[in-house]
Formats: sequence, C-alpha cells, structure tokens
Amino acid sequence: MSSPAPAPLIITARLPAPVQAWADGLRRVHFPQERNHLAAHVTLFHALPPSADDEVRRSLAAAAGRNEPLPATISGVMALGGGTALAIVSEGMAMLRADLAERFAGLLTAQDQGRPRLHVTIQNKVTGAAAMALQTQLRATFSPRDFRFAGLELHRYCGGPWEFVQFCPFRG
Repeated sequence: MSSPAPAPLIITARLPAPVQAWADGLRRVHFPQERNHLAAHVTLFHALPPSADDEVRRSLAAAAGRNEPLPATISGVMALGGGTALAIVSEGMAMLRADLAERFAGLLTAQDQGRPRLHVTIQNKVTGAAAMALQTQLRATFSPRDFRFAGLELHRYCGGPWEFVQFCPFRG
C-alpha cells in the first residue's frame, strides 16, 4: 500500500476572536452542513507545494515578527456565483501578501498568482437564487466592521478538512 501524496500548504490570515465567532456563526447557519468542514478563514494562498514547508514556515514567522496586528474592514457582502462572502479591505494585509507572493513566486499556482480578493466565505456551492437571497438579506442590515488581523496561519489541505500546522502572531 502506498502512502498518501504530501498535502498542499494553505496560508490564511487569522481573524480576531470576536470576528471569528461572528463569521463562524454565519457559516453554521448558511454554509451547506455536509460541506462545512472548516472554521471561517481568510485564505491568502490556496496551494503551496509541500516541499516548501520549511521555507514557508520561516517566511511566515519572519513576516509576522515584523508586523503589528494589521487593520482591516469587513466592507460589504460579496457575490461568489454559487455562494456569498464578506469582503475585506486591508492595505496592510494586501502589502504583506504581495511581499509573500514575491518570495514564493516560483511556487505559486495560477490561482495564487492572480489578484487576491480578501474575503470570508460564509456560503458556497448553493444555487444562484439561494446565494442572491442571502446577499439581499445580509445587505439589508450590513454595516462595516473594523478589526485587526491577529497573525498568519499555515495549514495542510487534507481533501476537505485542513490540518492546522502553525500560527505566527503579529508582534511588530
């Protein structure tokens, strides 16, 4: 029996606890239960090669060590086609991600080479009508929410659930 292929690496930005709890609550209500294997998250990189594990760990620790918690705003409701997300604006996180993208340039997939749209997915893989209904509902009561990202996280993709690997808190 052969061993499973090494799992791709995923980098996320950690939300502060109050925002995390709020977004997780929205996911519990609106994300299809049979596919809701993850906590709410902000993905920065979707699939770095597992062979880069050591380099990625060092890079995240260094980036987190030289940054204070980065300001951000949940700025609106975002359509994802068959889903709904909360759009996030953060100049600091965008700059940090760009720095990491430059460092990992030869390792990035086509998806991770594109221009990122920071967001938290709260609904996915539903009909267009269901997604539009939730977006209308959320927009009716939405107000921007300011927060600070707490740090960077590293995970391994395990076919659905993710395996947590490392948290690097922002320290500045």
